[in-house]
Parts: sequence; structure tokens; C-alpha cells
Amino acid sequence: MARLAYNFCPFTVGLMRKVKVVSYWFLIFSFFGLHTAIMLLKFFGNAIRRPSETFKWRIRETPPACLNDSSLGTHCYVRLKESGLRFHYVAAGEKGKPLMLLLHGFPEFWYSWRHQLREFKSEFRVVAVDMRGYGETDTPVSTQGYRPDCLITDVKDIVECLGYNRCFLIGHDWGGFIAWLVAIRYPEMVTKLIILNSPHPSAVADYTLRHPTQLVKSLSILLFQCPLLPELLLSINDLQALKSLFTSNSTGIGRKGCSMTKEDMEAYLYVFSQPRALTGPLNYYRNIFSFLPRSQRELKCPVLLMWGERDAFLEQGLAEASRLYISGYVRLNVISGASHWLQQDRPDVVNTLIWTFLKEAQGHKHCGN
Repeated sequence: MARLAYNFCPFTVGLMRKVKVVSYWFLIFSFFGLHTAIMLLKFFGNAIRRPSETFKWRIRETPPACLNDSSLGTHCYVRLKESGLRFHYVAAGEKGKPLMLLLHGFPEFWYSWRHQLREFKSEFRVVAVDMRGYGETDTPVSTQGYRPDCLITDVKDIVECLGYNRCFLIGHDWGGFIAWLVAIRYPEMVTKLIILNSPHPSAVADYTLRHPTQLVKSLSILLFQCPLLPELLLSINDLQALKSLFTSNSTGIGRKGCSMTKEDMEAYLYVFSQPRALTGPLNYYRNIFSFLPRSQRELKCPVLLMWGERDAFLEQGLAEASRLYISGYVRLNVISGASHWLQQDRPDVVNTLIWTFLKEAQGHKHCGN
């Protein structure tokens, strides 16, 4: 009897754990299903009440003048040796100066770095890339073209095609996520790493599972797994969802920092109104589960991590959790009143913090504020 009880206990504990996991994911997907159903009901309700507004959509034929502003740099193209894809980038500063490579997030493109292109070109060769699937860069049709290895190799090939073997790497949102992985995979290539509102890949899964509030904020990621539906919801009413992301009180730019001008907004609408312009960016999310979890190797290069205090998509706790995976020097700056769109929202603060970090000698102790 005692032996039976001894064998039964581990079985019971294992069963309870499995029930707990199944119940947890059942609740998540139930909540996601309810969330999606509400969005669809709102969509069809608006379509019935105001069909002309709901299905209003037009391709912008002419780019706004700000996209050809010579003070931002020169438009260039490079074809990568590994993928064969043609990448578009804007470069400012003299060739031969240290390379500063800028990787944007979703739903952005090279223009999100306009303030940094002007600021750092005096001492750097500053290059803002249209990431794979964005803007004028080629867009692979298959979702498999957005796997982590492809995106990491893109950055390595871009650095080499530009004639460098090292760079100062700066990434925001998805660009930050990829920048983390590049620094882990190719540590010899990254002199210093600067991350804006993007958690370390190894911190995401663990933190999200322990913090339901972050899980709720991440529900749109599950919606983005659907084919076609996300493109439709983002496109309707002349890209109203895109406008809201950058201008609303809850998620937008400008509460305490720089406001997005009408011309800036038109630049975004021009890029994302083009045919299939949203599919490539959404395919990053359709591969997100292949990013998590990633390598547990610690980063050893100096890291500056900046976070907008009122980020509506990512909790500040993710920034703190990310520090656990950095064995070298790390500085964390939380910028008061700033949104998720940090480098556009508070460019003066961001640029000052970057300058300070770049001029610091390496080998500092672990610190933050």
C-alpha cells in the first residue's frame, strides 16, 4: 500500500501540472477568441453603418517631400550575398567614419530615425535600413523568409556590404529584438549595443507568463497569426489603425515630447498604403514563436537600454528582467512621460543619452538609473 502511494504521488503531481498548463492556455486562447470576436463585431458593425468610410483606402502615388529631404542623407540600395534580397537604406555622414546602424520596429521604416540621422552624422556613418519586408526593401512572399536566422544574417550581411566588420548597433521594437540576437550571435561585430523599448528575447516568455497584464497587452500578437485578417483591420478606413498608433492619447507620440507632424504621418501612410506593404511586417509576428526562447548566452558588450515610461505595449518590468542576461556593462534609462515610439517622441533626450553612452569608456561596472 505504501509503495502504491509512493508511486501515485508523482503521478498526481505531474497530472496537476499538466492540468494547470492546459487550463492556463485554454484561458489565454479563450480570452484571445473573445477579443477577436469583439473586434470583428465592431468591424462588421461599422461596415454596415458606414460602408464608405470603412472600406475607404487609397494608394499614395507620390511620396511627401520629407522622404527626400537631403539633410537626412542619401538613398542607397545594396543586394545581400546570402539572401539575394535588395535592401534600401538612407546613409548620412562620411564614408570611413565608424558605422552606426539603425534598425526600426513595427510599423515603421527608415524615417523613424530621422532625428538620429541628422544628429550623429557629424561623427558617424549613420545608416537607417528599411528592414526585410518594409518600404523599398524586397519582401519575401513566404512567412518562412522572416525566421530569426534570416533576419540576423541580414544585419551581418549589411554591415559587411557597407565595408565594415564592426558597428554601433541601435534597434527599436522589432529592430531592437533583432539587435539583441545579432549581438549574441556575432559579439565581435557589435562595438556597443543600444536598445529602445525592446526586451531581451530570453526575458520575454518568462516575464509574460508571470505577469498577466503583459499577456493582455500582447494579445494583438495572437491576432496577427491569422492570415489576411490583420492586414484588413489595419488597412480599413484609410489606415486609421496606423494613424491611431502614432497619434492617440493612449499609444501616440507627443504628450510631452515632439509631435508627429501632418507630413510625418503622410510619410507613413505613403509607405503602408502600397500593395502588400503590411504583409511583410506582419510576417515577423507570424514567426514570433520561433524567436522565443532564444539563446541563454549572456551579452558582454556594453549595453544602453532605454524605455519609455508610458509604453502602452511593453511593461517596464521587461526592461529590468532584460538586465539579468547582460554580464557586462549595462545602463538602463527610463524616460519620464515618453511613449513606445521613443526616438521620435523624445529625440533630444534619446540623442543626449546616446552621446553620453558612446563617449563612455568601456569596462564600467553594472549600473542603471
